[in-house]
Amino acid sequence: MPKKAKFVVIVGSVISGVGKGTFSASLGSVLKLAHGLNVAPIKFDGYLNFDAGTLNPYRHGEVFVLEDGTETDLDLGSYERMLNQNLTKDNYLTAGKIFKTIIDKERKGDFLGRDVQFVPHVTDEIKKYIRALGEKRQADIVLVEVGGTVGDIENSYFLEAMRLLALEEGKGNVCFINVVYILEPGSLGEQKTKAAQLGTQRLMSLGIQPDIIVCRGERPINNSTREKISQYSNVPEERVMGLHDLDNIHKVPIVLKKVGIDKEVLKILEVENGEEKREFDKWAKLVDMMDASKKKITIAIAGKYTGLHDSYISILKSLEHTAPYYGAKVEVKWIETTDIQDAKQAAEALKGMDGLIVPIGYGSRGAEGKVACVQHARESGLPFLGLCYGFQMAIIEFARNVCGLKGANSTEVDENAKEPVVDILPEQKKIEGLGGTQRLGAHEVEIKANTHAHKLYGSATAMERFRHRWECNPKYIPLLEKHGMVFSGKHPKYDIMQILELPKHPFFFATQFHPEYTSKPLEPNPVYRGFIETCVKGR
Repeated sequence: MPKKAKFVVIVGSVISGVGKGTFSASLGSVLKLAHGLNVAPIKFDGYLNFDAGTLNPYRHGEVFVLEDGTETDLDLGSYERMLNQNLTKDNYLTAGKIFKTIIDKERKGDFLGRDVQFVPHVTDEIKKYIRALGEKRQADIVLVEVGGTVGDIENSYFLEAMRLLALEEGKGNVCFINVVYILEPGSLGEQKTKAAQLGTQRLMSLGIQPDIIVCRGERPINNSTREKISQYSNVPEERVMGLHDLDNIHKVPIVLKKVGIDKEVLKILEVENGEEKREFDKWAKLVDMMDASKKKITIAIAGKYTGLHDSYISILKSLEHTAPYYGAKVEVKWIETTDIQDAKQAAEALKGMDGLIVPIGYGSRGAEGKVACVQHARESGLPFLGLCYGFQMAIIEFARNVCGLKGANSTEVDENAKEPVVDILPEQKKIEGLGGTQRLGAHEVEIKANTHAHKLYGSATAMERFRHRWECNPKYIPLLEKHGMVFSGKHPKYDIMQILELPKHPFFFATQFHPEYTSKPLEPNPVYRGFIETCVKGR
């Protein structure tokens, strides 16, 4: 008989961006690492897109890719890092996915004779999906994060499904947590609770009584704030908990455990506390290492979405959680490559840097600025890490300035390039739609012996996650290799190059895949380890 999961439903009120994703992931981290529970998180997003794959980074931040190729909201990356586990499509749900499932069923005739409605058909589909996740993962607890804010049209039917879930599961099986924001206007100098009260009352008007209220804010909540929130929400004071802004999100699980939210959740769900596990000590040790790290290194990120740092959040977190293993802290300098015209400007922008990352990107905007930054890194010996698009820019730069192919370019940037050293993958040429059609998810990388890549991975193969349509044009591989570029990672069967390096450079390394997608605080990716170690040592 399959294990019956219990559910924690996390909603947010007052404002969007209140930090539900970080809170949900951190709570899951405590329940898993400190109590040994099998936790299965799931994020619901109310947009009608089937997944996050076609969203512009400026609209929604980074698109995170799971092992099975599912393109998701960036919160799934937080879950993977905080829980130290890999997730799948089952951990991600959008309105588009729900409605497509229902319409497909209707067209097949599954609802013959019935008018298809939000209640019961949509709500039933949501409950079915969430319960199936618990059964499939044999989870002790399913963590359900409801995207958006209480009161949004986009999540109203989902909240109704959660109300019905609680009714059907019965007492002791569903715990509701409302994450509110406590306003503190500078002109008043005191915490104001009215917005949090109204947000909670809006939730209660939907038939959902929160069991715990988490108060977000710039500073710790005071006793008066806690008392007011308790009175207006029917939540005992001991279950009104504060979570103020911290200098490091990796401290959030520590704070949650300190205030005892994990024990309150377990009481509500009638789960035996049991003996606490030692795994959480590893997390606490990492946080101590972060605080103790003294050396500062400055890494430049040369991109074109620098106006929204969430566009590169997995890169930022990978740098943040890898550096402490080498006694360092990372400061990031953002370089908007649309403002860089040539190598001279790139050299000026990169002055004083300890390393350079050229990250993901699409289209022609800012491409020449990225090429110029790569050129400076190659010529000056500045440690360089190219990621996906950065891998392709490194090929273009090398082809132009070392191999003498002045017309070298990518057909993504210039479809009539004289020397198309980067071209679209063969299987992509016949594809018409753009949603979910890139080369996605985990694929095996064959690693060449006696290379820097082999030294980093310590293995002849690695599994890494991809998200791309273009590749190094196989026609140019012999010429690039002749002039000193080493392709140290490739597809096991085809001439699809996946890692490049320059052996005589301190660290000139680029990957067609995204090592940041698999890098976790307790297990940093080898590529980031190698890059950070070189930056710390210096040239």
